Amino acid sequence: MGLRGPFTALCALLAIAPPVVAPAPLSPAALIRREQWHLDYLKIPKAQGISRGNGVVVAVPDTGVDPHPDLRNNLLPGTDVIPGGNGDGRRDLDSHGTSMAGLIAAHGQGAGFGALGIAPESKILPIFDSPPNGDGQPDDLAQGIEYAIANGADIISISSVGGSSSRLREAIRGALAADIVIVAGVGNLPRDQIVGYPASEEGVIAVGGVDRAGQHAAISVTGPNIDVVAPAVDIYSTSYGGKYSKGTGTSSATAIVAGAAALIRSKYPYLPAREVAHRLTATAVDKGPPGRDDEYGYGVIDLVAALTADVPPLGFESVSAPASAGPTTAAGAQPGNESDGATARGLATLGVIVAAGVGWAVMARRRRRGDDPPPRVSR
Repeated sequence: MGLRGPFTALCALLAIAPPVVAPAPLSPAALIRREQWHLDYLKIPKAQGISRGNGVVVAVPDTGVDPHPDLRNNLLPGTDVIPGGNGDGRRDLDSHGTSMAGLIAAHGQGAGFGALGIAPESKILPIFDSPPNGDGQPDDLAQGIEYAIANGADIISISSVGGSSSRLREAIRGALAADIVIVAGVGNLPRDQIVGYPASEEGVIAVGGVDRAGQHAAISVTGPNIDVVAPAVDIYSTSYGGKYSKGTGTSSATAIVAGAAALIRSKYPYLPAREVAHRLTATAVDKGPPGRDDEYGYGVIDLVAALTADVPPLGFESVSAPASAGPTTAAGAQPGNESDGATARGLATLGVIVAAGVGWAVMARRRRRGDDPPPRVSR
């Protein structure tokens, strides 16, 4: 009998238990992924099998973005709009900006380790425009948006609400005119009582929140401007100094929807910004009263449906690609073609003229229930 056998027998003879070696505690990087409940809720593994955000730049005007190990490979140099940063947006003394960026584009640390974003192959353009533990100014946000327009952003994720200014309104409208998708949070109760700016601006995707059960999150502002909702309660993400964070609010939901938009823009790089927004609302899963309502908007985002459904276009100026169209690549993926996504989208052609276009628009606005299949409209 080997050494192990007599030792165990001796322990039994003496009526004592053999020593038990406690497993080593799991590291935060090992724990974080299992805490990110929104990933399974939104069927992110399946969605990322279709698109991972390659070729898309998401601007994050916020408190700056720390180069977290789970995020740094996707972090571009950006800018500081206000004093206190390091000059390129890649410093965060608050955690908010880093958390939002991680929800969008965190790539983790290998299989099952570290935080994972919705679009882990997209790039973050960090913009430091809000002070730590303080309120930003409308004109600072406007300057950040102007920077995003000038530096190739495909999407701008704004996890803040507040008052507007003439410069901010012009910046928002300028970004929309430049075919940039803008996603903004509607605000958090009790501090905010109505949908704030810029979520209230026409053309901006206004995002509310749901809880773990998929019900309206108590913290989320309600109102007629809400377009879609996403998870907003106990949302885990990256933080400064290599740490992790847990947040509740429409800020997190906004970043998640921005990540969803990045998946769409990567799969359909020529799709105009308003059609990206339409694809999100047309495939959302209806909640609450049938149709659009002030708590859920058009419903909870459904990323798989948004990436695969044959969604009728809003008008004749753009045509959605069929679900089987092309690989998930950045715009201009033809050999020798170096054009960016904005250029490719700007050259979107009138490939199809359909007499039933008005009927398509009506069908697209019919909301889906959770057990409905994604809409399929024959052309």
